[in-house]
Amino acid sequence: MGDDKFRIEFDEKAIDAIFANVDQSHGAGCAVGIAIGGTPVYRKGFGLANMELPIALTPATRMSIGSITKHFTCLAFMLLAEEGRVSLEDPVGQHLPELHPLTHRVTMHQLMGHLGGLRDTYDIISLFSGVSNQVTAAETLSIYRDVDDVNSDPGTRFSYNNGGYVILAAVIEKVTGQAFRDVLRQRIFEPLGLHDTLLRSFELEFLVGAATLHAKGPNGVFQKGHRFLEGSGQGGIYSTVDDMLRWLRHMDAPTVGSPETWRLMTKPMTQSNGVSTGYAMGLIASDYRGVPTIHHSGGVVGGNAQMTKVPGAGFDIVVMVNRDDVISPRLVHQIMDACLPGLDARRAAASGAIRQGVFRSTESGRVAQLFERGGEQIVAVDGIDMIYAAADETHLHPAAVGVSDRQSIVLVGDRDNPSALELKEFGHSDILAKVAPANATDPQAIAGRYRCEMTGAEVFISGNAEMWSEGRFGTAHYKLAPIAENIWRGRLEGATPVDAILAFSDGAKTLELSGGSLRPMTFQRV
Repeated sequence: MGDDKFRIEFDEKAIDAIFANVDQSHGAGCAVGIAIGGTPVYRKGFGLANMELPIALTPATRMSIGSITKHFTCLAFMLLAEEGRVSLEDPVGQHLPELHPLTHRVTMHQLMGHLGGLRDTYDIISLFSGVSNQVTAAETLSIYRDVDDVNSDPGTRFSYNNGGYVILAAVIEKVTGQAFRDVLRQRIFEPLGLHDTLLRSFELEFLVGAATLHAKGPNGVFQKGHRFLEGSGQGGIYSTVDDMLRWLRHMDAPTVGSPETWRLMTKPMTQSNGVSTGYAMGLIASDYRGVPTIHHSGGVVGGNAQMTKVPGAGFDIVVMVNRDDVISPRLVHQIMDACLPGLDARRAAASGAIRQGVFRSTESGRVAQLFERGGEQIVAVDGIDMIYAAADETHLHPAAVGVSDRQSIVLVGDRDNPSALELKEFGHSDILAKVAPANATDPQAIAGRYRCEMTGAEVFISGNAEMWSEGRFGTAHYKLAPIAENIWRGRLEGATPVDAILAFSDGAKTLELSGGSLRPMTFQRV
Protein backbone atom coordinates (compact mmCIF):
# COMPACT_ATOMS: atom_id res chain seq x y z
CA MET A 1 0.00 0.00 0.00
CA GLY A 2 1.53 3.30 -1.03
CA ASP A 3 1.98 6.23 1.35
CA ASP A 4 -0.43 8.32 -0.74
CA LYS A 5 -3.33 6.42 0.82
CA PHE A 6 -2.42 7.93 4.17
CA ARG A 7 -1.86 11.49 2.97
CA ILE A 8 -4.16 13.89 4.81
CA GLU A 9 -5.54 17.07 3.30
CA PHE A 10 -7.42 18.86 6.04
CA ASP A 11 -9.82 21.63 5.03
CA GLU A 12 -11.93 23.07 7.83
CA LYS A 13 -14.50 24.53 5.46
CA ALA A 14 -14.94 21.16 3.75
CA ILE A 15 -15.70 19.58 7.13
CA ASP A 16 -18.08 22.40 8.03
CA ALA A 17 -20.00 21.69 4.84
CA ILE A 18 -20.58 18.08 5.90
CA PHE A 19 -22.42 19.29 8.99
CA ALA A 20 -24.32 22.15 7.37
CA ASN A 21 -27.65 20.36 7.79
CA VAL A 22 -27.28 20.20 11.57
CA ASP A 23 -25.66 23.62 11.95
CA GLN A 24 -28.76 25.28 13.39
CA SER A 25 -30.12 26.57 16.68
CA HIS A 26 -33.60 25.05 16.85
CA GLY A 27 -32.94 21.32 17.13
CA ALA A 28 -30.61 18.63 18.40
CA GLY A 29 -27.39 17.98 16.50
CA CYS A 30 -23.93 16.53 16.92
CA ALA A 31 -20.44 17.12 18.30
CA VAL A 32 -17.36 16.38 16.19
CA GLY A 33 -13.68 15.93 16.87
CA ILE A 34 -10.76 15.25 14.50
CA ALA A 35 -7.12 14.73 15.48
CA ILE A 36 -4.00 14.31 13.34
CA GLY A 37 -1.03 12.69 15.01
CA GLY A 38 -2.86 12.91 18.32
CA THR A 39 -3.33 16.69 18.09
CA PRO A 40 -6.92 17.95 17.80
CA VAL A 41 -7.43 20.00 14.63
CA TYR A 42 -11.23 20.20 14.62
CA ARG A 43 -13.53 20.49 17.65
CA LYS A 44 -17.05 21.74 17.05
CA GLY A 45 -20.62 21.30 18.13
CA PHE A 46 -23.68 21.79 15.94
CA GLY A 47 -27.23 22.15 17.19
CA LEU A 48 -28.65 21.99 20.69
CA ALA A 49 -27.80 19.78 23.64
CA ASN A 50 -31.45 19.94 24.66
CA MET A 51 -34.40 21.16 22.58
CA GLU A 52 -36.04 22.55 25.73
CA LEU A 53 -33.21 24.97 26.51
CA PRO A 54 -31.03 27.21 24.32
CA ILE A 55 -27.84 25.31 25.19
CA ALA A 56 -25.53 24.51 22.30
CA LEU A 57 -23.67 21.23 21.90
CA THR A 58 -19.91 21.50 22.36
CA PRO A 59 -16.95 19.08 22.30
CA ALA A 60 -17.16 19.15 26.10
CA THR A 61 -20.81 18.02 26.26
CA ARG A 62 -21.33 14.60 27.78
CA MET A 63 -23.12 12.28 25.35
CA SER A 64 -23.93 8.58 25.11
CA ILE A 65 -21.36 6.51 23.21
CA GLY A 66 -23.55 3.38 23.28
CA SER A 67 -21.78 0.22 22.21
CA ILE A 68 -18.40 1.96 21.94
CA THR A 69 -18.50 1.08 25.64
CA LYS A 70 -17.77 -2.54 24.75
CA HIS A 71 -14.02 -2.20 24.24
CA PHE A 72 -13.69 -0.43 27.59
CA THR A 73 -15.39 -3.47 29.14
CA CYS A 74 -12.92 -5.76 27.42
CA LEU A 75 -9.97 -3.68 28.61
CA ALA A 76 -11.25 -3.76 32.21
CA PHE A 77 -11.37 -7.56 32.00
CA MET A 78 -7.92 -7.74 30.44
CA LEU A 79 -6.44 -5.66 33.27
CA LEU A 80 -7.66 -8.38 35.63
CA ALA A 81 -6.21 -11.03 33.32
CA GLU A 82 -2.81 -9.30 33.50
CA GLU A 83 -2.96 -9.80 37.26
CA GLY A 84 -3.79 -13.50 36.88
CA ARG A 85 -7.26 -13.12 38.39
CA VAL A 86 -9.13 -14.19 35.26
CA SER A 87 -8.40 -15.71 31.86
CA LEU A 88 -9.89 -15.26 28.41
CA GLU A 89 -10.59 -18.98 28.34
CA ASP A 90 -12.53 -18.97 31.61
CA PRO A 91 -16.00 -20.41 30.99
CA VAL A 92 -19.02 -18.48 32.20
CA GLY A 93 -19.84 -21.28 34.64
CA GLN A 94 -16.57 -20.76 36.50
CA HIS A 95 -17.64 -17.31 37.65
CA LEU A 96 -21.46 -17.37 37.41
CA PRO A 97 -22.52 -20.97 38.12
CA GLU A 98 -26.04 -19.79 38.92
CA LEU A 99 -26.71 -19.18 35.21
CA HIS A 100 -28.21 -21.88 32.99
CA PRO A 101 -25.83 -24.78 32.19
CA LEU A 102 -26.00 -23.85 28.49
CA THR A 103 -24.05 -20.69 29.31
CA HIS A 104 -21.35 -22.49 31.27
CA ARG A 105 -19.35 -23.69 28.27
CA VAL A 106 -19.08 -20.22 26.68
CA THR A 107 -15.74 -18.49 27.30
CA MET A 108 -15.06 -14.87 28.14
CA HIS A 109 -13.21 -14.46 24.83
CA GLN A 110 -16.21 -15.75 22.88
CA LEU A 111 -18.52 -13.29 24.66
CA MET A 112 -16.21 -10.42 23.69
CA GLY A 113 -16.28 -11.45 20.02
CA HIS A 114 -20.03 -12.22 19.83
CA LEU A 115 -19.20 -15.88 19.26
CA GLY A 116 -20.90 -17.27 22.37
CA GLY A 117 -24.01 -18.41 20.49
CA LEU A 118 -26.33 -17.33 23.32
CA ARG A 119 -29.66 -15.63 22.79
CA ASP A 120 -29.40 -11.85 23.06
CA THR A 121 -31.23 -10.45 26.07
CA TYR A 122 -31.62 -7.07 24.30
CA ASP A 123 -33.85 -8.66 21.67
CA ILE A 124 -35.72 -10.87 24.14
CA ILE A 125 -36.54 -7.90 26.38
CA SER A 126 -37.34 -5.36 23.66
CA LEU A 127 -39.44 -7.73 21.56
CA PHE A 128 -41.47 -9.18 24.42
CA SER A 129 -41.38 -6.55 27.20
CA GLY A 130 -41.14 -3.39 25.10
CA VAL A 131 -38.90 -0.38 25.61
CA SER A 132 -40.95 1.66 28.10
CA ASN A 133 -39.89 0.10 31.39
CA GLN A 134 -36.42 0.27 32.89
CA VAL A 135 -34.71 -3.09 33.24
CA THR A 136 -31.69 -3.39 35.50
CA ALA A 137 -28.51 -5.26 34.66
CA ALA A 138 -29.36 -7.83 37.34
CA GLU A 139 -32.78 -8.39 35.76
CA THR A 140 -31.19 -8.70 32.34
CA LEU A 141 -28.77 -11.29 33.69
CA SER A 142 -31.64 -13.28 35.21
CA ILE A 143 -32.82 -14.23 31.73
CA TYR A 144 -29.70 -16.35 31.32
CA ARG A 145 -30.81 -18.45 34.28
CA ASP A 146 -33.86 -19.67 32.39
CA VAL A 147 -33.38 -19.59 28.61
CA ASP A 148 -32.71 -23.18 27.65
CA ASP A 149 -31.69 -22.97 24.01
CA VAL A 150 -29.15 -21.04 21.95
CA ASN A 151 -28.70 -19.42 18.56
CA SER A 152 -25.68 -21.62 17.76
CA ASP A 153 -22.88 -23.61 19.35
CA PRO A 154 -20.08 -21.53 20.92
CA GLY A 155 -17.43 -20.39 18.46
CA THR A 156 -19.33 -21.38 15.33
CA ARG A 157 -21.23 -18.24 14.27
CA PHE A 158 -20.91 -14.50 14.76
CA SER A 159 -24.10 -13.07 16.22
CA TYR A 160 -24.05 -9.64 17.86
CA ASN A 161 -25.01 -10.05 21.50
CA ASN A 162 -25.38 -7.23 24.02
CA GLY A 163 -26.27 -9.70 26.76
CA GLY A 164 -22.82 -11.25 26.58
CA TYR A 165 -21.34 -7.95 27.70
CA VAL A 166 -23.72 -7.77 30.65
CA ILE A 167 -22.30 -11.15 31.65
CA LEU A 168 -18.74 -9.80 31.29
CA ALA A 169 -19.53 -6.83 33.55
CA ALA A 170 -21.07 -9.17 36.13
CA VAL A 171 -17.92 -11.31 36.11
CA ILE A 172 -15.75 -8.21 36.59
CA GLU A 173 -17.90 -7.15 39.54
CA LYS A 174 -17.73 -10.58 41.14
CA VAL A 175 -13.96 -10.90 40.77
CA THR A 176 -13.20 -7.38 42.03
CA GLY A 177 -15.98 -7.00 44.59
CA GLN A 178 -16.60 -3.53 43.14
CA ALA A 179 -19.34 -1.93 41.10
CA PHE A 180 -18.50 -1.99 37.40
CA ARG A 181 -18.67 1.81 37.18
CA ASP A 182 -16.01 2.08 39.91
CA VAL A 183 -13.71 -0.38 38.13
CA LEU A 184 -13.89 1.71 34.97
CA ARG A 185 -13.38 4.97 36.84
CA GLN A 186 -10.48 3.86 39.01
CA ARG A 187 -8.60 1.71 36.53
CA ILE A 188 -9.18 3.46 33.19
CA PHE A 189 -10.83 6.87 33.29
CA GLU A 190 -9.01 8.54 36.20
CA PRO A 191 -5.47 7.35 35.29
CA LEU A 192 -5.91 8.82 31.79
CA GLY A 193 -7.53 12.07 32.83
CA LEU A 194 -10.89 11.22 31.25
CA HIS A 195 -12.70 13.21 33.91
CA ASP A 196 -15.90 13.72 31.94
CA THR A 197 -16.32 10.03 31.14
CA LEU A 198 -18.38 7.68 33.32
CA LEU A 199 -20.86 4.83 33.33
CA ARG A 200 -24.45 6.09 33.51
CA SER A 201 -27.15 3.63 34.53
CA PHE A 202 -30.23 5.40 33.15
CA GLU A 203 -31.09 8.78 31.68
CA LEU A 204 -33.35 9.45 34.68
CA GLU A 205 -30.17 10.05 36.66
CA PHE A 206 -29.16 13.71 36.66
CA LEU A 207 -25.77 14.18 34.98
CA VAL A 208 -24.11 17.58 34.85
CA GLY A 209 -23.25 18.70 31.34
CA ALA A 210 -25.08 15.88 29.58
CA ALA A 211 -27.03 16.19 26.34
CA THR A 212 -30.58 14.89 26.04
CA LEU A 213 -31.38 12.11 23.58
CA HIS A 214 -34.00 12.96 20.92
CA ALA A 215 -36.03 10.24 19.21
CA LYS A 216 -38.18 11.13 16.21
CA GLY A 217 -41.65 9.63 16.38
CA PRO A 218 -43.78 8.39 13.46
CA ASN A 219 -45.36 11.85 13.23
CA GLY A 220 -41.95 13.47 12.76
CA VAL A 221 -42.00 15.08 16.20
CA PHE A 222 -39.05 14.52 18.53
CA GLN A 223 -39.52 13.00 21.96
CA LYS A 224 -37.00 12.48 24.75
CA GLY A 225 -35.05 9.29 24.14
CA HIS A 226 -33.81 6.98 26.85
CA ARG A 227 -32.23 3.58 27.30
CA PHE A 228 -34.61 0.96 28.65
CA LEU A 229 -31.76 -1.36 29.68
CA GLU A 230 -29.43 -0.29 32.46
CA GLY A 231 -26.10 0.94 31.18
CA SER A 232 -23.60 -1.81 31.85
CA GLY A 233 -20.79 -3.46 29.91
CA GLN A 234 -22.84 -3.39 26.73
CA GLY A 235 -23.35 0.36 26.32
CA GLY A 236 -23.57 2.52 29.40
CA ILE A 237 -20.73 5.02 29.01
CA TYR A 238 -21.24 8.76 28.58
CA SER A 239 -18.23 10.74 27.38
CA THR A 240 -17.27 13.87 25.48
CA VAL A 241 -15.59 14.44 22.12
CA ASP A 242 -12.59 15.88 23.94
CA ASP A 243 -12.22 12.85 26.22
CA MET A 244 -12.64 10.43 23.31
CA LEU A 245 -9.90 12.20 21.35
CA ARG A 246 -7.65 11.79 24.39
CA TRP A 247 -8.60 8.13 24.48
CA LEU A 248 -7.82 7.60 20.79
CA ARG A 249 -4.44 9.25 21.30
CA HIS A 250 -3.81 6.88 24.21
CA MET A 251 -4.49 3.92 21.94
CA ASP A 252 -1.42 4.89 19.88
CA ALA A 253 0.91 4.36 22.87
CA PRO A 254 -1.11 2.76 25.68
CA THR A 255 -0.15 3.20 29.31
CA VAL A 256 -3.24 1.39 30.61
CA GLY A 257 -2.98 -2.20 29.42
CA SER A 258 0.09 -4.14 28.34
CA PRO A 259 1.31 -4.40 24.73
CA GLU A 260 -0.01 -7.98 24.64
CA THR A 261 -3.39 -6.84 25.91
CA TRP A 262 -3.66 -4.26 23.16
CA ARG A 263 -2.49 -6.73 20.53
CA LEU A 264 -5.40 -8.97 21.50
CA MET A 265 -7.80 -6.01 21.81
CA THR A 266 -7.37 -5.25 18.10
CA LYS A 267 -6.94 -8.80 16.76
CA PRO A 268 -10.08 -9.97 14.90
CA MET A 269 -11.50 -13.27 16.03
CA THR A 270 -12.07 -16.33 13.89
CA GLN A 271 -15.01 -18.71 13.79
CA SER A 272 -14.52 -22.47 14.02
CA ASN A 273 -14.80 -22.59 10.21
CA GLY A 274 -11.62 -20.53 9.94
CA VAL A 275 -13.34 -17.35 8.72
CA SER A 276 -12.45 -14.07 10.41
CA THR A 277 -15.35 -11.99 11.69
CA GLY A 278 -13.38 -8.73 11.65
CA TYR A 279 -14.52 -8.22 15.25
CA ALA A 280 -11.89 -8.08 17.98
CA MET A 281 -12.48 -7.16 21.64
CA GLY A 282 -15.21 -4.55 21.28
CA LEU A 283 -13.40 -3.11 18.26
CA ILE A 284 -13.87 -3.74 14.54
CA ALA A 285 -10.99 -3.98 12.08
CA SER A 286 -12.05 -3.30 8.50
CA ASP A 287 -10.98 -1.36 5.42
CA TYR A 288 -12.69 1.75 4.17
CA ARG A 289 -11.94 2.36 0.49
CA GLY A 290 -8.65 0.49 0.82
CA VAL A 291 -7.51 2.04 4.11
CA PRO A 292 -7.37 -0.10 7.30
CA THR A 293 -9.40 1.29 10.19
CA ILE A 294 -10.18 0.40 13.79
CA HIS A 295 -13.64 1.52 14.77
CA HIS A 296 -16.92 0.93 16.55
CA SER A 297 -20.30 2.60 16.58
CA GLY A 298 -22.90 2.95 19.29
CA GLY A 299 -26.62 3.43 18.99
CA VAL A 300 -29.24 4.18 21.64
CA VAL A 301 -32.83 5.37 21.45
CA GLY A 302 -32.43 8.97 20.39
CA GLY A 303 -28.76 9.12 19.51
CA ASN A 304 -25.65 7.42 18.17
CA ALA A 305 -21.89 7.76 18.01
CA GLN A 306 -18.93 6.62 15.92
CA MET A 307 -15.26 6.32 16.87
CA THR A 308 -12.79 5.65 14.05
CA LYS A 309 -9.00 5.43 13.98
CA VAL A 310 -6.92 5.27 10.78
CA PRO A 311 -3.64 3.99 12.26
CA GLY A 312 -1.58 4.36 9.11
CA ALA A 313 -2.43 8.06 8.84
CA GLY A 314 -2.49 8.96 12.53
CA PHE A 315 -6.04 10.13 11.86
CA ASP A 316 -8.73 9.98 14.57
CA ILE A 317 -12.41 10.90 14.25
CA VAL A 318 -15.21 11.07 16.82
CA VAL A 319 -18.81 11.99 16.03
CA MET A 320 -21.54 11.99 18.68
CA VAL A 321 -25.18 12.63 17.81
CA ASN A 322 -28.13 13.32 20.12
CA ARG A 323 -30.89 12.69 17.58
CA ASP A 324 -31.75 9.45 15.80
CA ASP A 325 -32.30 10.79 12.29
CA VAL A 326 -28.61 11.69 11.81
CA ILE A 327 -26.26 8.73 11.37
CA SER A 328 -22.75 9.16 12.75
CA PRO A 329 -20.98 6.41 10.71
CA ARG A 330 -22.06 8.09 7.47
CA LEU A 331 -20.68 11.40 8.70
CA VAL A 332 -17.36 9.79 9.60
CA HIS A 333 -17.10 8.31 6.12
CA GLN A 334 -17.76 11.73 4.60
CA ILE A 335 -14.96 13.17 6.74
CA MET A 336 -12.60 10.46 5.51
CA ASP A 337 -13.66 11.11 1.93
CA ALA A 338 -12.85 14.80 2.36
CA CYS A 339 -9.52 14.36 4.14
CA LEU A 340 -7.92 11.29 2.54
CA PRO A 341 -7.52 11.96 -1.20
CA GLY A 342 -5.62 8.70 -1.76
CA LEU A 343 -8.58 6.46 -0.96
CA ASP A 344 -9.50 3.79 -3.47
CA ALA A 345 -12.31 4.62 -5.87
CA ARG A 346 -15.76 3.94 -4.52
CA ARG A 347 -17.18 0.53 -5.22
CA ALA A 348 -19.58 1.36 -8.02
CA ALA A 349 -23.05 -0.03 -7.70
CA ALA A 350 -24.09 -2.18 -10.63
CA SER A 351 -27.20 -1.16 -12.49
CA GLY A 352 -30.34 -3.17 -12.14
CA ALA A 353 -33.89 -3.09 -10.92
CA ILE A 354 -34.82 -2.76 -7.28
CA ARG A 355 -35.57 -6.31 -6.19
CA GLN A 356 -38.79 -7.08 -4.37
CA GLY A 357 -40.12 -10.02 -2.44
CA VAL A 358 -40.07 -11.98 0.80
CA PHE A 359 -37.85 -15.02 1.30
CA ARG A 360 -37.64 -17.58 4.12
CA SER A 361 -35.26 -20.37 5.02
CA THR A 362 -36.78 -23.75 5.81
CA GLU A 363 -33.61 -24.62 7.74
CA SER A 364 -33.11 -21.61 10.02
CA GLY A 365 -36.49 -19.89 9.75
CA ARG A 366 -34.82 -16.58 8.91
CA VAL A 367 -36.80 -14.10 6.81
CA ALA A 368 -35.51 -11.53 4.33
CA GLN A 369 -37.68 -8.82 2.80
CA LEU A 370 -36.50 -6.89 -0.28
CA PHE A 371 -38.16 -3.60 -1.21
CA GLU A 372 -37.55 -0.04 -2.39
CA ARG A 373 -37.39 3.05 -0.22
CA GLY A 374 -36.37 6.46 -1.50
CA GLY A 375 -34.92 4.94 -4.65
CA GLU A 376 -32.62 2.64 -2.68
CA GLN A 377 -32.55 -1.13 -2.35
CA ILE A 378 -33.59 -2.09 1.17
CA VAL A 379 -32.94 -5.57 2.52
CA ALA A 380 -34.56 -6.39 5.86
CA VAL A 381 -33.05 -9.52 7.36
CA ASP A 382 -34.67 -10.59 10.62
CA GLY A 383 -36.61 -7.33 10.87
CA ILE A 384 -33.68 -4.90 10.50
CA ASP A 385 -33.73 -2.62 7.44
CA MET A 386 -30.39 -2.00 5.74
CA ILE A 387 -29.46 -0.26 2.51
CA TYR A 388 -27.86 -2.67 0.06
CA ALA A 389 -26.10 -2.06 -3.25
CA ALA A 390 -25.66 -4.28 -6.30
CA ALA A 391 -22.05 -5.50 -6.57
CA ASP A 392 -22.86 -7.10 -9.92
CA GLU A 393 -25.86 -8.62 -11.66
CA THR A 394 -26.41 -11.34 -9.04
CA HIS A 395 -24.81 -10.06 -5.83
CA LEU A 396 -26.04 -7.56 -3.27
CA HIS A 397 -23.95 -6.28 -0.39
CA PRO A 398 -24.59 -3.88 2.52
CA ALA A 399 -23.79 -0.27 1.69
CA ALA A 400 -22.41 0.27 5.22
CA VAL A 401 -18.81 -0.58 6.09
CA GLY A 402 -17.98 -2.69 9.12
CA VAL A 403 -18.81 -6.19 10.27
CA SER A 404 -21.72 -6.16 7.80
CA ASP A 405 -19.31 -6.01 4.85
CA ARG A 406 -18.68 -9.71 5.47
CA GLN A 407 -22.28 -10.38 4.51
CA SER A 408 -23.76 -10.65 1.04
CA ILE A 409 -26.77 -11.92 -0.86
CA VAL A 410 -26.71 -13.98 -4.04
CA LEU A 411 -29.80 -13.75 -6.24
CA VAL A 412 -30.88 -17.22 -7.40
CA GLY A 413 -32.69 -17.59 -10.71
CA ASP A 414 -33.92 -14.52 -12.56
CA ARG A 415 -31.69 -11.66 -11.41
CA ASP A 416 -34.56 -9.16 -11.43
CA ASN A 417 -37.15 -11.55 -9.99
CA PRO A 418 -35.16 -14.15 -8.02
CA SER A 419 -36.77 -17.41 -6.92
CA ALA A 420 -34.50 -17.63 -3.89
CA LEU A 421 -31.68 -15.86 -2.05
CA GLU A 422 -28.43 -17.26 -0.79
CA LEU A 423 -27.55 -15.37 2.38
CA LYS A 424 -23.81 -15.51 3.02
CA GLU A 425 -22.39 -14.53 6.40
CA PHE A 426 -18.85 -15.19 7.56
CA GLY A 427 -18.44 -18.32 5.49
CA HIS A 428 -21.89 -19.71 6.27
CA SER A 429 -24.63 -20.02 3.68
CA ASP A 430 -28.40 -20.16 4.06
CA ILE A 431 -30.90 -20.59 1.22
CA LEU A 432 -34.09 -18.56 1.56
CA ALA A 433 -36.87 -19.53 -0.85
CA LYS A 434 -39.30 -16.96 -2.18
CA VAL A 435 -42.63 -16.92 -0.36
CA ALA A 436 -45.88 -16.35 -2.23
CA PRO A 437 -47.53 -12.95 -1.77
CA ALA A 438 -50.01 -12.61 1.07
CA ASN A 439 -53.42 -13.67 -0.21
CA ALA A 440 -55.09 -14.14 3.14
CA THR A 441 -54.66 -10.81 4.93
CA ASP A 442 -57.53 -11.08 7.41
CA PRO A 443 -55.97 -10.86 10.89
CA GLN A 444 -58.89 -12.88 12.25
CA ALA A 445 -57.13 -15.96 10.90
CA ILE A 446 -54.18 -15.45 13.26
CA ALA A 447 -56.02 -13.85 16.17
CA GLY A 448 -55.56 -15.47 19.54
CA ARG A 449 -53.11 -15.97 22.40
CA TYR A 450 -49.77 -17.73 21.96
CA ARG A 451 -47.25 -18.82 24.59
CA CYS A 452 -43.51 -19.58 24.51
CA GLU A 453 -42.77 -22.18 27.18
CA MET A 454 -39.03 -21.43 27.15
CA THR A 455 -39.32 -17.78 28.18
CA GLY A 456 -42.84 -17.70 29.62
CA ALA A 457 -43.63 -14.85 27.22
CA GLU A 458 -47.11 -14.59 25.76
CA VAL A 459 -48.47 -12.66 22.81
CA PHE A 460 -52.06 -11.74 22.07
CA ILE A 461 -53.09 -10.92 18.50
CA SER A 462 -56.34 -9.07 17.91
CA GLY A 463 -58.61 -9.13 14.93
CA ASN A 464 -57.49 -5.57 14.18
CA ALA A 465 -53.93 -6.60 13.27
CA GLU A 466 -52.45 -5.54 16.57
CA MET A 467 -50.27 -7.58 18.90
CA TRP A 468 -49.51 -7.22 22.59
CA SER A 469 -46.62 -9.20 24.00
CA GLU A 470 -46.29 -9.90 27.70
CA GLY A 471 -42.72 -10.43 28.81
CA ARG A 472 -40.99 -10.68 32.15
CA PHE A 473 -40.52 -6.91 32.49
CA GLY A 474 -43.51 -5.38 30.79
CA THR A 475 -45.64 -5.36 27.67
CA ALA A 476 -45.11 -4.27 24.08
CA HIS A 477 -47.64 -3.12 21.51
CA TYR A 478 -47.19 -3.86 17.80
CA LYS A 479 -49.00 -2.90 14.62
CA LEU A 480 -48.98 -5.90 12.27
CA ALA A 481 -48.89 -6.00 8.49
CA PRO A 482 -48.83 -9.05 6.19
CA ILE A 483 -45.71 -9.19 4.01
CA ALA A 484 -46.13 -12.70 2.51
CA GLU A 485 -48.21 -15.81 2.82
CA ASN A 486 -48.36 -16.70 6.56
CA ILE A 487 -45.70 -14.09 7.37
CA TRP A 488 -46.43 -10.82 9.16
CA ARG A 489 -44.18 -7.99 10.28
CA GLY A 490 -44.77 -6.15 13.55
CA ARG A 491 -43.72 -2.56 14.18
CA LEU A 492 -43.10 -1.92 17.87
CA GLU A 493 -44.68 1.15 19.42
CA GLY A 494 -41.67 3.22 20.44
CA ALA A 495 -38.31 3.94 18.86
CA THR A 496 -36.42 0.75 18.06
CA PRO A 497 -34.61 -0.36 14.89
CA VAL A 498 -35.81 -3.96 15.16
CA ASP A 499 -39.20 -5.21 14.01
CA ALA A 500 -40.80 -8.52 14.93
CA ILE A 501 -41.20 -11.18 12.25
CA LEU A 502 -44.11 -13.59 12.73
CA ALA A 503 -44.26 -16.81 10.71
CA PHE A 504 -47.37 -18.98 11.18
CA SER A 505 -47.84 -22.66 10.40
CA ASP A 506 -50.23 -25.54 11.06
CA GLY A 507 -53.29 -23.39 10.57
CA ALA A 508 -51.90 -20.63 12.82
CA LYS A 509 -51.55 -23.04 15.73
CA THR A 510 -47.80 -22.43 15.79
CA LEU A 511 -46.01 -19.09 15.63
CA GLU A 512 -42.29 -18.57 15.15
CA LEU A 513 -41.33 -15.08 16.32
CA SER A 514 -37.94 -13.55 15.60
CA GLY A 515 -36.21 -10.20 15.25
CA GLY A 516 -32.70 -8.78 15.22
CA SER A 517 -30.16 -11.36 16.30
CA LEU A 518 -32.89 -13.42 17.97
CA ARG A 519 -33.43 -16.56 15.95
CA PRO A 520 -37.04 -17.83 15.75
CA MET A 521 -38.65 -18.74 19.04
CA THR A 522 -41.63 -21.07 18.97
CA PHE A 523 -45.01 -20.07 20.41
CA GLN A 524 -48.07 -22.34 20.57
CA ARG A 525 -51.66 -21.13 20.46
CA VAL A 526 -53.28 -21.52 23.87
